[in-house]
Amino acid sequence: MTKILFVCHGNICRSPMAEYVMKDLVEKAGMADQFEIASAATSTEELGNPVYPPARKKLAEHGISCQGHAARQLRQADFRQYDLLIGMDGANIRNMTRMSGGVSREKIHLLLDYAGRPGQEVADPWYTGDFEATWQDVLAGCQGILTQLREG
Repeated sequence: MTKILFVCHGNICRSPMAEYVMKDLVEKAGMADQFEIASAATSTEELGNPVYPPARKKLAEHGISCQGHAARQLRQADFRQYDLLIGMDGANIRNMTRMSGGVSREKIHLLLDYAGRPGQEVADPWYTGDFEATWQDVLAGCQGILTQLREG
């Protein structure tokens, strides 16, 4: 089983979008039983909050539900539990690396590295307001992860 944790600053926009997009992709591929997929925040600002309404709306436009999501913070145990910890931007990667205690750096990656765009960041729609661009980036990254894992 492959365990993937998507991480962003607050766990209300980008990382839950990636979580639910990835769950949808593996479900449609008939591979849901081969994955454990979740998301978390590096900060404590939004703990317990649902997916931000415009992000929820963007997922719903594509038939994806995020019902029941509650933002949670990244925990030390996550670095042992998950095979891949996927950040959305450089700040996420720095925070994840710091929070890991340095033991799991090989597990930490940027989402768009999987979309053939190494080093590029998924812009935070909380600030940009562009949830369509975030959707496109998240979808491309998640499709890339699935392709890479299928190919081994």
